[in-house]
Amino acid sequence: MQITRLDLPKCQVGEGPVWDVAEQALYYIDILAQQVFRWDPASNDLKSWQVPDMIGSMAQREAGGAVVALVSGVHSLDFATGAVTPLALLDPPDPQVQLADGKVDRRGRFVFGTSHRKAAEPLGGLYVLDQGELRQLDSGLTLGNGPCFSPDDRVLYHADSMAHVIYAYDYDIDTGSASNRREFFNSSAYGPIPDGATVDAQGNLWTAICEGGVVLCLSPQGEVLREIAMPTMLPASCMFFGPDLDRLFVPSIDPSFLGREPTPDDGAHFVIDGLGVRGLPEPRYHG
Repeated sequence: MQITRLDLPKCQVGEGPVWDVAEQALYYIDILAQQVFRWDPASNDLKSWQVPDMIGSMAQREAGGAVVALVSGVHSLDFATGAVTPLALLDPPDPQVQLADGKVDRRGRFVFGTSHRKAAEPLGGLYVLDQGELRQLDSGLTLGNGPCFSPDDRVLYHADSMAHVIYAYDYDIDTGSASNRREFFNSSAYGPIPDGATVDAQGNLWTAICEGGVVLCLSPQGEVLREIAMPTMLPASCMFFGPDLDRLFVPSIDPSFLGREPTPDDGAHFVIDGLGVRGLPEPRYHG
């Protein structure tokens, strides 16, 4: 196994990586800089788009462009023009809540969490965007992170980072509904913030533990199978990428915005090679 720092510009809050198999390109975001990035590993070409507000997550669209989770709702992003247009806004809007991390299920729905803007109260929830319609799946969360799905589509994972817990839900892929929330993993022994996550082809969950400096691999039963120490204490997410989906991309956070002195690797992006496992293709939003 080898961890390499990539030659990419640092982010303030690097998050939400998505590998697009069709394009062989990696998309990721900088929440505070309000930017979406597209990186082509083969050519090292890097493109970026500015969005008008803080961004919690993004996903490719079957219709072209992307969906982006901004503070008040889900918008479309036109890659050709950079235009950002509302698709579905929270109704009623809540100035204390903002959209957070999201992923697309294998029927093309965009599932995302919301968070209390000061990460202090459980005002956030879990939502699904399906054919332009928003539905709420859960409530009582403080900081939503890391939604991802088991290979058989029967389990939805989603973390409340402030509670130090990754939850598992029974997921109905036919209806896009979630039920039976239960604790899957408590990260307290490794670090306080279970952040972005992905599931590999064997059904194991990989999660970045922000403030803990590790990436963990968890079995479907919530057992720690691997613990990988990172060069930064602030890894923020992870995503398998590459032609064989066998490389793990890990963005991170620069704590300067919190008034803290960063280390040289905070805010950088890393790749972990030689893990011996493969990820799953990420679907596109069907709207």
